[in-house]
Amino acid sequence: MDRKRSAAAAGQAWQIYNETLQPGAPGLWERVRAVPRMVKAVLRGRYKGMSFGTLGMLVLGLVYIVSPIDAIPDVFPVVGIVDDTGMALWLLALLVKSAGDFVTWERGGRPSVIVGEPLD
Repeated sequence: MDRKRSAAAAGQAWQIYNETLQPGAPGLWERVRAVPRMVKAVLRGRYKGMSFGTLGMLVLGLVYIVSPIDAIPDVFPVVGIVDDTGMALWLLALLVKSAGDFVTWERGGRPSVIVGEPLD
């Protein structure tokens, strides 16, 4: 991952962290605790705010970070670590944002219909 992408990922992570500090918004710790509930709700089909594709991307991103096979190998001192760091920041930003949406959904009484979604 190049410098521009790493900077963009860091900027997005910072923006989402600032969102957790807003009054009435779910805090960071509340979002972290909500992640297992969110994953269960997505897998059981109760929460439609996250698709199976997004959940799959999160899993693949985690596998990429843990896997020894990288686009840029870690044997290169700085660049090899930067791509993993950028991926980790992107994953965390997506997870924190999604968990915040999930907590807001839970607080709203868990509606089964999402605004804008066509009904059968």
